[in-house]
Amino acid sequence: MISQHEMILILDFGSQYTQLIARRIREANVYCEIAPFNVDLSRYADRPVAGYILSGGPASLADPDAPRLERSFFESDKPILGICYGMQLMIDRLGGRLQASASREYGLSRFSVKQGNGLFKGLSPQSNVWMSHGDSVVDLADNFTVVGSTDDLSVAAIADATRHLYGLQFHPEVHHTDEGRTILRNFLFDICGLKGDWTMQSVIDESIAAIREQVGDKEVILGISGGVDSSVAAMLLTQAIDKQLHAVFVNNGLLRKNEFEDVSTLLGKLGINLHPVDASELFLSRLAGVEDPEQKRKIIGRTFIDVFEEQAEKIGDIEFLAQGTLYPDVIESVSFRGPAATIKSHHNVGGLKDRMKLKLVEPLRELFKDEVRDLGRALGLPNEFIRRHPFPGPGLAVRILGDITKERCDLLREVDAIFIDGLNRHGIYDDIWQAFAVLLPIKAVGVMGDARTYENVVALRAVTSVDGMTADWARIDPDILAELSNKIIRNVAGVNRVTYDISSKPPATIEWE
Repeated sequence: MISQHEMILILDFGSQYTQLIARRIREANVYCEIAPFNVDLSRYADRPVAGYILSGGPASLADPDAPRLERSFFESDKPILGICYGMQLMIDRLGGRLQASASREYGLSRFSVKQGNGLFKGLSPQSNVWMSHGDSVVDLADNFTVVGSTDDLSVAAIADATRHLYGLQFHPEVHHTDEGRTILRNFLFDICGLKGDWTMQSVIDESIAAIREQVGDKEVILGISGGVDSSVAAMLLTQAIDKQLHAVFVNNGLLRKNEFEDVSTLLGKLGINLHPVDASELFLSRLAGVEDPEQKRKIIGRTFIDVFEEQAEKIGDIEFLAQGTLYPDVIESVSFRGPAATIKSHHNVGGLKDRMKLKLVEPLRELFKDEVRDLGRALGLPNEFIRRHPFPGPGLAVRILGDITKERCDLLREVDAIFIDGLNRHGIYDDIWQAFAVLLPIKAVGVMGDARTYENVVALRAVTSVDGMTADWARIDPDILAELSNKIIRNVAGVNRVTYDISSKPPATIEWE
């Protein structure tokens, strides 16, 4: 689906904050997209682009290979806001001059407004801003004026109101910039003249229309996990095409306690045309004796495809495969930045499209994770789905270190259920990004009653995060941890030791495998 809402196009020069710019714009109910700086803009010729934002980036314009835009880009009739590198590029292209700063300025600075209208309407005379730059503007291009400065930088914000060109040497999108949201809203509404009518209801209406146009009267298959993304996609598709959607929910034997039964019941009540498949014995038989985590993931991925294809053959005449692809996945696939190292492969239905010759339907591909949750609420998805922590596609296979057996899965299911129930009882589940238990491949000596034991060790893992890219271990009250440890050891046969993981990401990953 390509939105035809009024929009802002963000050109990405490699800033770590580019996605955050998009989040801030969408929070103002304005649709936006991110594209590489060198995108062919003719692709947007018939899209309602009302203005551009140029992101920051790590490059220096002193480098002849630094990313650039043609001067003609800045001579369009659409407003442009350049942030950090984007501002420097604007000045460089239009005839101004830059020089390397004596020292790279990074962190909080005190910003003073010199012209309190336009971009800075309603701002305080002074406020904190977040700086991050190595080059500075020393000579302005024609028709620009300085509209803001800091204690260390005389040219911290510039404007050419006649041509609707604006530049900031700080980041308005980060929360450290006190009045950054106000600055962005001024650009969106006062300078670009946007209405701010991009809402979840408009997303629903547009998505349903787009799905119906794409699919027609054909059948669609979706692999559903009970997680937020696939559940929201299933709800949206059901509203659009009803029973033409076939949602396949596979029990791989690696789900949480009672999850297959509970999720099947709840999804069925929502009117989703569900095809529950218990393939737990097949998955566990193929995983028997496999300890390498990458091998586990590959076996699970291949087995899922086998089961999925078998179900597709039973349903018959499938032409479309639906996936819960999100916007960050789309951004990464078109980014100008170099490929990232593979940390670990991820389980999805990649491989199905080519093997089954299916056309893709991706109703969530323009949304961030928090927007998918908002969409779920607007669609009436129960809160128990919306608030669920992320759960990996390989399930407990990446939380059982070493050999995977039904007995070890059952043991971990019990431990995990006690942990999650405790977080809910103490009212801290929603404060945590992800929490789970891990079964270690070791045993430890313990004492129960008068007897010596030699039993399993489990680790509890809980992290706080915004997007899962980085994470910190959650500071759970020690009294709560003590209570949960005692309850696990008393109630789960085969466990005599509980540990708590205090590793952050990086250097650790959130999951253990």
